[in-house]
Amino acid sequence: MPRVTEITADNGNPILERAFSQERELFGDLLNPTRVLAHCPEILQAAKQLYASFEISALLPAPLLALVYVRVATLNGCPF
Repeated sequence: MPRVTEITADNGNPILERAFSQERELFGDLLNPTRVLAHCPEILQAAKQLYASFEISALLPAPLLALVYVRVATLNGCPF
């Protein structure tokens, strides 16, 4: 059982509404970090911008970045 409650409803917050709809469209549901970071929508928004910066910077070619994501998920025991 998680120690921090997970947020799954946006309750009318525009930041959460946008983030939740994008994530549900991409993955079919919310990822666990999003559910936890949703306690503070501003931090969730900043974290998503940080994650997006890896792709936007193009410092790593897209195929290599995808392999990095898979490797990190594997190391963390995530089926994603």
